[in-house]
Amino acid sequence: MPVRRVVIDHITLGVRDLERSRAFYRAALAPLGFGELDVAGDERSIGFGPPGLDDFIISLDYDPGSTHVAFAAEDREQVHAFHAAALAAGGRDNGAPGPRAEYSPGYYGAFVLDPDGHNVEAVFHDPDGA
Repeated sequence: MPVRRVVIDHITLGVRDLERSRAFYRAALAPLGFGELDVAGDERSIGFGPPGLDDFIISLDYDPGSTHVAFAAEDREQVHAFHAAALAAGGRDNGAPGPRAEYSPGYYGAFVLDPDGHNVEAVFHDPDGA
């Protein structure tokens, strides 16, 4: 199997309500090891990611639109934890955790709609293809 490489530097999603989206993403991304990070000098945007890497940003400076974001999970358990946390934080189910062989062998994901209707996913690429 080819080594997976990062192809996106960062993503910024436009949101309608910064505090509502902050609470949603803080809870939904915690199982993936992502925390809230400061976006230097910007009170209209909030970054999330592993320590020191604000690769995902929510902002009032962009219009909300239809967007799909897939966050990498380290295993199936993280996919399940993401889905449960996102639903508990007010997300709407858009696909329960499970295999998605139609995308690729070993693809295991879960989908939720965030408070602005963005389709947010956690995905684990099982190297064994199961």
